[in-house]
Amino acid sequence: MRNYFSKIGFVLVVAGGAIGLGNAWKFPTLSAENGGFIFVLLYLLFTLTIGFSVFLAEIAMGRLSKSDLANAYSSLAIKYPEKWRYAGLFMLGGIFVLSFYLMIMGWVLKYTVTSIFYLPMNLEEAKFDFTYLISENLSISVLFYSLSFFLTLFIVSKGLIKGIEKLNIIIMPSLFLMLILMLIFCMKFDNGFIKALNYLFYPNFSNFSFQSVLKALGLAFFTLCLGIGCIVTYSAALNEKTNFIKSSILIILINLLISLMMGLIVFTFIFEFGANPHSQGASLVFISLISLFKQLGIFGYFLAFGFFLALFFAGITSAVSMIEPLVFYIINNYKITRVKALIFVGFIVYILGILCILSLNKNFSFLKVNFFEVLDNFTSNFLLPLGAIASSIFVGFFMDKKRIYKVFCKFLNKKVFLFWLFFICFISPLAIIFIMCYQIFV
Repeated sequence: MRNYFSKIGFVLVVAGGAIGLGNAWKFPTLSAENGGFIFVLLYLLFTLTIGFSVFLAEIAMGRLSKSDLANAYSSLAIKYPEKWRYAGLFMLGGIFVLSFYLMIMGWVLKYTVTSIFYLPMNLEEAKFDFTYLISENLSISVLFYSLSFFLTLFIVSKGLIKGIEKLNIIIMPSLFLMLILMLIFCMKFDNGFIKALNYLFYPNFSNFSFQSVLKALGLAFFTLCLGIGCIVTYSAALNEKTNFIKSSILIILINLLISLMMGLIVFTFIFEFGANPHSQGASLVFISLISLFKQLGIFGYFLAFGFFLALFFAGITSAVSMIEPLVFYIINNYKITRVKALIFVGFIVYILGILCILSLNKNFSFLKVNFFEVLDNFTSNFLLPLGAIASSIFVGFFMDKKRIYKVFCKFLNKKVFLFWLFFICFISPLAIIFIMCYQIFV
């Protein structure tokens, strides 16, 4: 039974990271901003090719090192182990993501609570509520951010198995079932559902640019938690008998399926009630969508509560995935307790999150920097892709190929292994570098 839950738990842990706010918030939003189907197609392509190949590379690092990201680089390197150890700094990407991620989770938690008894009457009222929350109501923003923060730390304090895996075993099936029920309900809205299908699966070049390519690549890495040590950390604790090839394929498919389900659910409501599908950023969920639940009568309150509750629990799972790699590293290298490591990491995360909140508040406009946008763009468009490049080059050129094959040979034939190795050596890093360079210099 333990082996069974270890296998399922691993899938759900990583899938949880993939289907958190990265999918529930970023996927519909970025789809709306970047041309619908063209963006979706690129996201699918990058996830199934580059994302999947890097995912397997990071699993190999974790399985062979049984350690954190920094120690995986240094212990597995056949050349320059001390220099490769510095690549462990990409773990900081998870901390940067977590700081603004928990702020968004605070918004989700606030809407989860208030949707029980209040829903805005229309778009104007919803826009006023959300604008007031992020730009004026500092105490409520900090309160719900703090609740999300301490709940995340509490779960991580229980450890990888007791805290994280048990959370996923309970929550992820419930979340998946809730999304299926919501999707079935959306099918009742013939007009909105058909328009949502057309929007997500019909090309629209009017909102597409080459910048959309980088965003699709960043979203693939974001939803798979690549480049920041999450997969290395989890696979270090993975049961040796687990067929990680099948698990990885299942994770990718779950990731893509839930992304598309979330997109269909959000855009069905958007089109059914005539809202703007091109709303920017978080407003797609917190303004456009929340205002539509009211039009469903008393059922809208239940649906809104279930929707935001699902987002919150999925977000908790993702948040846990972000903070665990650095905590694991500190425990391994400084021989301190998990609680002390959490206090240290948590302090940094909390301060960065407060800065994100303050930078959106109009009373702190003197800060002159939108920490939320800076951290989001820096991590999704640069830090995560750079981390993926590092792991690709490392596995492809600086690890013992015989040791890697020993990990893969139980679940993969040699021809497929050699194809993957070629892909991870040349295709993945060169494609990421080309996309990033085009974005920066052209």
